[in-house]
Amino acid sequence: MMAFNLNSKTSLLFNMFILLLGNLAYATKFTIENQCSYTIWPGTLSGNGAAVLGQGGFSLAPGASVDLTAPSGWSGRFWGRTGCNFDGAGSGKCVTGDCPGGLKCTGGGTPPVTLVEFTIGSASNGNKDFYDVSLVDGYNVGMGVSATGGTGDCQYAGCVTDLNGACPAELKVNNGSSVVACKSACLAFNTEEFCCTGAHATPQTCSPTHYSEIFKTACPTAYSYAYDDASSTCTCSGSDYRITFCPKRSS
Repeated sequence: MMAFNLNSKTSLLFNMFILLLGNLAYATKFTIENQCSYTIWPGTLSGNGAAVLGQGGFSLAPGASVDLTAPSGWSGRFWGRTGCNFDGAGSGKCVTGDCPGGLKCTGGGTPPVTLVEFTIGSASNGNKDFYDVSLVDGYNVGMGVSATGGTGDCQYAGCVTDLNGACPAELKVNNGSSVVACKSACLAFNTEEFCCTGAHATPQTCSPTHYSEIFKTACPTAYSYAYDDASSTCTCSGSDYRITFCPKRSS
């Protein structure tokens, strides 16, 4: 009887160990790097009650990088904040991409802001990851995503072009004499046509516009408007990811 109990405990411990190894095997590492010539304050937001990565936000000097690990099934987004000023307690504001909570975001970035969006795979979907770089909420800083060590298409996603320099006058956000962000047409004009709402709320009725085509021409692998799925949603399995601010090239 004692031997049976011991073996049962050993078996339980072994099963727990295997389960732990399985969870570790499907953990995804994000390497977030700053290739800009200025400091970026990345913000992170997790969906569906998932683990908060990087405490919601942090400072990243030029040339610096940070590794964050997400569990299987994690979903959320990353973005860059610019022109921030925080005190020792983390209270403060940013010129672009500002969020509730100060340094450690408790909500999403204020548009216009470039977004990287992820849904990490789980056993229920064959461990397939989905990711994109989105300009649907506008643009404030270049971002790129590259997959490492995965299988599948594992495409590069990103916006290498500086859209602030190419932004139409009616979409520009200025800070003094500098253009610091480029609004989406939806944010600038708030019409059904540009926001894909109301009578334009389906892929069949919401087509690319002059403004979304400017974004798409500059950044072919980024979402340019709400239904720009075909050329903008990327997939990969079993990969880690490098998220780069101000990427110098697209791969």
